[in-house]
Amino acid sequence: MAEDTETKHNFFPEIGKVADETAQQNAVEQAAPAAADDDQSPVQVIESLCMKCEEQGTTRLLLTSIPFFREVIVMSFRCEHCGFQNNEIQSAGVIRPEGTVYTLRILSREDLNRQLVKSESCTVTIPEFELTIPPHRGQLTTIEGLLRDVIADLGPDQPLRRIQDEATYNKIEAMLTNIKEILADAEDENAEDENAEDAVGPVQVRKASEKAPMRSFTVRLDDPAGNSFLEFLGSMSDPKWNMRTYRRTRQQNVDLGLISPDAEPDAGEEGPIGGGLEGENEEIYTFHGSCSSCGHPSDTLVKKVNIPYFKDILIMSVNCDLCGYRDNEVKSGAAISPKGRKITLKVEDREDLSRDILKSESCGLAIPEIELVLQPGTLGGRFTTLEGILNQVYEELSAKVFNDAKTDNGAFETFLARLKSVKAAERPFTLILDDPLANSYLQNLYAPDPDPNMTSEEYERTWDQNDDLGLNDMQVEGYEGDPNLEQNQEKKEKEAAPAS
Repeated sequence: MAEDTETKHNFFPEIGKVADETAQQNAVEQAAPAAADDDQSPVQVIESLCMKCEEQGTTRLLLTSIPFFREVIVMSFRCEHCGFQNNEIQSAGVIRPEGTVYTLRILSREDLNRQLVKSESCTVTIPEFELTIPPHRGQLTTIEGLLRDVIADLGPDQPLRRIQDEATYNKIEAMLTNIKEILADAEDENAEDENAEDAVGPVQVRKASEKAPMRSFTVRLDDPAGNSFLEFLGSMSDPKWNMRTYRRTRQQNVDLGLISPDAEPDAGEEGPIGGGLEGENEEIYTFHGSCSSCGHPSDTLVKKVNIPYFKDILIMSVNCDLCGYRDNEVKSGAAISPKGRKITLKVEDREDLSRDILKSESCGLAIPEIELVLQPGTLGGRFTTLEGILNQVYEELSAKVFNDAKTDNGAFETFLARLKSVKAAERPFTLILDDPLANSYLQNLYAPDPDPNMTSEEYERTWDQNDDLGLNDMQVEGYEGDPNLEQNQEKKEKEAAPAS
C-alpha cells in the first residue's frame, strides 16, 4: 500500500512542486542548453495533428495533483503554423459516488485569483449576471480567467447579433459590460496611458484591479461527476466558500455513461423518500398552475410518503421548464396534534449529520452554541438530512446577508465560520427543534429503543400559539349548523316585508 502511494506521488506530484521544477529546468536550459535533460522535465511533449490547418503541432501533458483536491492531467496544444492553441484538463481519478456543488462569494478583487477546476461535466453559474456556462471541455483557470474567457467567447459575435437578434444582443452586451467593470480593463488602459505620458523613469503601472470598486457576485459550480473544484483560503472553514454533495439522478447517471438508458431502474433508485410501503402511496399527483418566478404554466407534483415511527407527509415539488425555477416543500398529511413537541439532539460526531430530519413550516430551529435561531416559517417545510438542513441555512444566510454585512467589522464572517465548523461536526453542538404542531421529526438511530443523545418532550400550547396557528377560531364539529336555518331565515324575511 505504501509503495502504491509513493508511486502515485511520483506520477502526480503537487502542482507547486511541478512549477518549481519547471522553473529550474528553464534556468538550466538558458544557462547550458546542452546540459538540459528532456527526460527529467515534468512536462511531456508530443507532436499532434492540428485540426485547423492539418499541420503538425505540439501537445504538452502534465500529470499533477492539486492540494485538497485530486490528481489531474493538464493538456495544452499549440500549432506554430496557424497559431491555433487550446488547453484542457481531465480528471485522472474515478467518478465520485456523489455530485458536488461549490459556491463562492466574490467580495473583493483578491477573490478573482482563486483557482478553479472545471471538468467536462460541470455547469458554471453566476446568478447576478444570469450567466450559465454549460458542460464543455475541462479547464484549469482562475475566476478572472473564467470571466475573460466569457468575454472572448461572446464578444466577437456581438456585431452580428446586433443585426440578427437585437434583444439577445442587448442582454449579452449588458452582461459583458458588467464583467468588464469587474475586470476593470478600461481603467487599466487609461492607467497605462497616463503613466506612459507622465513617467520620467521606468514605467510602473498599478493595476486598476487593486483600486477600482467592484460589485460582489456569486460563482457556483455544479458537477454531477464530482471532479470539479473551487479554491478556498486557509481551510474549509472559509466563510466565502461552501461545498455540498448530492445524490445523482438517473438521468445524470445516463449522461455520465454510468448506466444504459434502456436499463431498468434498480430497486430504490429515484424511489420514494422515507419509508413508504411498496405498493402503497406510490401515486404522484399533478396539479396545474403557474410558475411564481416567470408566470408561465408549470405543474406541481405531490406525493404522499410514510415516515417510520412518525406519520404521513406530503412532498410537493415545482420545476419550471422555461425559466428553471425549482422549489420543494413538505407538509403534514395527518391530523393536528393536540400538543406541541420539542426535540433536543446532542451532536457529537459526523455520523449524527446523516440523520433524517423533517422541519415543518411551523417549526423553529436553534443552535445555542453559535447563537443561531431560526423562527417558524424560515426555509418553509424541508425533508432532508441534518447536514442538508445546515447547508441550506448556510447558503440562505451567505447569499442574502453577506453583501450587507461587509461593514460589520467581520462579525458576520466570524458567525459563518462558526456555522461551517458546526455543519462539518468539527465541534459538538446542540440542535433544538420546537414545533407547536408536532409535525417535525428527527431520526432516532436506535429506534425503536430510546436514543441516548436525543430527548423529545411534549408540551401544552399556549393561547397565543393556538391563536397564531388559527386553532382558536377553528370549528371542527357542528360547523354545518342548523340545516333548516336558511329556510327559516327566508320565511322571517318574507313575514317582515311590508305588503305591496
